Amino acid sequence: MVTARVGQSRIVEQASEPASGVLYLVGTPIGNLGDLSPRARRVLEGVDRIACEDTRHSGQLLAGLGIRSRLLSFHQHNQTARIPELLAALTAGESLAVISDAGLPGISDPGEALVAAARAGGHAVICVPGPCAVTTALVSSGLPSGRFCFEGFLPAKASQRRQRLQELAAEERTLVLFEAPHRLIELLDDLLVTLGDRPMQVARELTKRHEQQIGPSVGAALEHFRRVPPRGECTLVIGGATPEQPALRSDAELTEELRGKVASGLSASDAARQLAAETGLSRRSLYALLHQPE
Repeated sequence: MVTARVGQSRIVEQASEPASGVLYLVGTPIGNLGDLSPRARRVLEGVDRIACEDTRHSGQLLAGLGIRSRLLSFHQHNQTARIPELLAALTAGESLAVISDAGLPGISDPGEALVAAARAGGHAVICVPGPCAVTTALVSSGLPSGRFCFEGFLPAKASQRRQRLQELAAEERTLVLFEAPHRLIELLDDLLVTLGDRPMQVARELTKRHEQQIGPSVGAALEHFRRVPPRGECTLVIGGATPEQPALRSDAELTEELRGKVASGLSASDAARQLAAETGLSRRSLYALLHQPE
């Protein structure tokens, strides 16, 4: 691998991986071990260290794959102390991989803080793509996926969660959320009250043998999980808000508004043109309203 500095960045030309002094973000399976890519396996086998959320969980994963690497814990409770240590290792020329318990590091975990610090320090950062619960649930939901809003886990405290949902109520993009099983029914209740009975799919056990997509609406999912207690972390994909349509105005209201514009000094033609731009109505039809006999 050849690297060159440009300002605070490094241009990286990949040759052989892993390379010294490089931070690798490696996607790991979210359920099905067959989803680990050959490239990800090669990087994990070769790096000097692997930073992970839970050394026991990741140790079992790597042992099952026949990978023996030096593991160290890296999670939200120790990231402040751990980041300087990891940056020092990169500076010393070590290769470092970061993995989460499942999926891509940096999505709802401490990986993003390390990446920001590494970038600020001029270190090369490379993502080795892999499974991601967000996009896996989204593209299989049947809901619009061209534009979406990922919110991760909403606040655990009920009042704060409801406040955040109120703020998201007008969001027109598809929403994607994570939720723990013990809070799922509370969240579905809040969604029904705050956002209404929108289209929704709740995905669980993604990529596993018993993968489920529960829907097709908030109400239907709530009814299901009241009967069948949820198990395992869930990914919720929720339809966005329907754009508000402008209220229709009567001819009398439009005529009054046109006359008000004329009274303010506009010509009849300019008044009709201005109101047409505001309402999307035809300029010609608005102009005709001004000349109708009373």
